Amino acid sequence: MAEGCTHDCSTCSSNCSSRQQPQDLRAPLNDASSVKHVIGIVSGKGGVGKSLVTSMLAVNMQREGFKVGILDADITGPSIPKAFGMKKPVEGDGQFMIPPTTTTGIDIMSANLLLDDDEKPVIWRGSLIAGTVKQFWTDTIWNDVDYLFVDCPPGTGDVPLTVFQSLPLDGIVIVTSPQELVSMIVAKAVNMAKMMNIPVLGLVENHSYVKCPDCGKEIHIFGESHIEETAEKFGLDVLARIPLDHNLAALVDKGWIEMMQNDYLDTATQVIINRTKDAE
Repeated sequence: MAEGCTHDCSTCSSNCSSRQQPQDLRAPLNDASSVKHVIGIVSGKGGVGKSLVTSMLAVNMQREGFKVGILDADITGPSIPKAFGMKKPVEGDGQFMIPPTTTTGIDIMSANLLLDDDEKPVIWRGSLIAGTVKQFWTDTIWNDVDYLFVDCPPGTGDVPLTVFQSLPLDGIVIVTSPQELVSMIVAKAVNMAKMMNIPVLGLVENHSYVKCPDCGKEIHIFGESHIEETAEKFGLDVLARIPLDHNLAALVDKGWIEMMQNDYLDTATQVIINRTKDAE
């Protein structure tokens, strides 16, 4: 045993006789469920459009012919049901929860679908929230899902840690914005993923620009983008740069995200398909 041993082998590089293999904390699915791939959508800070990216990727993947589900892990700020216009409550079979399905067949599990009033706040401590996210994975019937997208709350706290440890993630997509501090925020998410041995599939920059309707010029209202430098610094791919699009915002507000017509995340969708196919 190394001097000053903390008994946490995951933080130690010594190859001593007492070294233990890292414990697998992944929670098993119930026998009624089948999920082939799990993709986490994360961000280092709030308000960057993480739920929008989750919704758009799910819609794209559904259009590619895959069976898709969304696990809304943002328990205190769930916005996925709003984007899809979901009002159906979660049902149960006496043992497990059955997620309601959107118009195009996307399964969704969200805290807002368990409340009798979707404007009620969820005022819970971190451990209870993290436990609920885990239950959304273990106690929900995910029926033959090809891709399950997990919309994580921002930061590196209890819930992202639970998702990283408890779910068999194939990789994560990090959502950012053009602000100057983006490099530091991305660094936190990237370093957390590295510590947990989770692949980072790439970066998506939201609020990237506004396109002038008259001349087509890109106007960077939040300042010049630093996404390319940030991606190069961490050896990552830029999967997309999403503009401020009032048509897209209107669809989300009306709950019609499944009617979107744009190619903003087409490349990101293909990268996810190719990366997960290579891992099979």
